[in-house]
Amino acid sequence: MSLTGFDEMFRRDGAVRDHYRTYRDWLQAQAGADLERKRREAELLFHRVGITFNVYGEAQGTERLIPFDSVPRIIPAQEWARLEQGIRQRVQALNLFLHDIYHEQDIIRAGRMPAEQVFGNVHYQPCMQDIDLPNQVYAHISGVDLVRDDEGAWYVLEDNLRTPSGVSYMIENRRMMMRLFPELFSRHHVAPVDHYPSLLLETLQQSSLVSHPTVVLLTPGRFNSAYFEHAFLAQQMGIE
Repeated sequence: MSLTGFDEMFRRDGAVRDHYRTYRDWLQAQAGADLERKRREAELLFHRVGITFNVYGEAQGTERLIPFDSVPRIIPAQEWARLEQGIRQRVQALNLFLHDIYHEQDIIRAGRMPAEQVFGNVHYQPCMQDIDLPNQVYAHISGVDLVRDDEGAWYVLEDNLRTPSGVSYMIENRRMMMRLFPELFSRHHVAPVDHYPSLLLETLQQSSLVSHPTVVLLTPGRFNSAYFEHAFLAQQMGIE
């Protein structure tokens, strides 16, 4: 196994990957001082708005700014479509698994899953047994962490089904890129991300048993590491 990792921009022979060619040409034309100035500008704006997070376990509890990198990870549309298809399939399988656990439990009877791993889990809820949920969806939000191996193949590192966080930082990073480097978005057909809050609101509304539900966002408060995201999503969804 190689320890060099996968180079997103360059192939092993040193040639630029086709989908990075336009960006590489733009990057080479930029002055290093200008890129550094814009990086500092991004950090200043992030700090002014309060786009920070805390790392659990740090004794000082110091707030950190979200990282800003002017070199994006570019994923071609065809590759992204394949990734999206795989992620959809994976999330569907996870929901089918949870539905089975709280209904027929075929996976346990078939010996594919040890019963003690399910019933001994602190998050198993016996009161949910035989309860049907709208659309049979148990995991409404999934923060799927993806990694590449040194050959460029994608793998799921973890699923993050309970309390996934970080999407607000992705949206703010994109907005900052569009503000500081608008010319990049005129040269590339970049898939949008700003519609995520509306999709989240729609997902939460569809999980209700009533026709016009009231959606709220619960937060531990401003000292929580993800408080910026809680406030951001509530504001973007127009809820409390």
